[in-house]
Amino acid sequence: MAFRFFGKSLLYALPLGVTFLDCVGYVARVDGISMQPALNPVPDEKDYVFLLRWGTHNSQVERGDIISLISPKDPAQKIIKRVVGLQGDVVSTLGYKHEIVRVPEGHCWVEGDHTGHSMDSNTFGPVALGLMSARAVAIVWPPERWQMLENELPRRRRPIQASKNTSNYYN
Repeated sequence: MAFRFFGKSLLYALPLGVTFLDCVGYVARVDGISMQPALNPVPDEKDYVFLLRWGTHNSQVERGDIISLISPKDPAQKIIKRVVGLQGDVVSTLGYKHEIVRVPEGHCWVEGDHTGHSMDSNTFGPVALGLMSARAVAIVWPPERWQMLENELPRRRRPIQASKNTSNYYN
C-alpha cells in the first residue's frame, strides 16, 4: 500500500517538478568575481541566486537586469552578467574593438559589474537574445545575504543613446 502511494506521488510530482524547473526557475551558484559587488562580494563565499525563466522565452529583459546566458565563447559554459544595452541602443565600450557600438536587432550588450575582471560584451561583442536562459531575481544563499536583486544600471554605464523602439522592455 505504501509503495503504491509513493508510486502515485512520484508519478504526479516528477512532471510538476520538471515543468517548474523548465518554465518557472531554479537556483544556481554564482562563481567568480565578475559581478562584484552585487554578487559574491566576499571572495571566499559563493552566492546562490534564484534564476527566473518566466518571461525570458519572449525576451522580456530590461536595462540593468542580471541575466544568465550561454557564453558566446564557450557554449558549454553559462555566465551571469548585467544588461547594459538593448537593441538599437548606442553604448560606449570598455576595451572592445570599437569605442562606440550600436546594439543590433535581436541582441543586447552585457557587462560584469567588476569592470576589468569580466568576460563580457567588451570581449565578445553584442550577445544574441537567444543565448539568454534566465533572469536573476534574488539571492537565496547564504541566509545573511537574502535579498531581491535590484534592476539598477550604474550611471556611468547607461547607453549614450537609448533606442526609441524600446522603452525598457524587449518585445
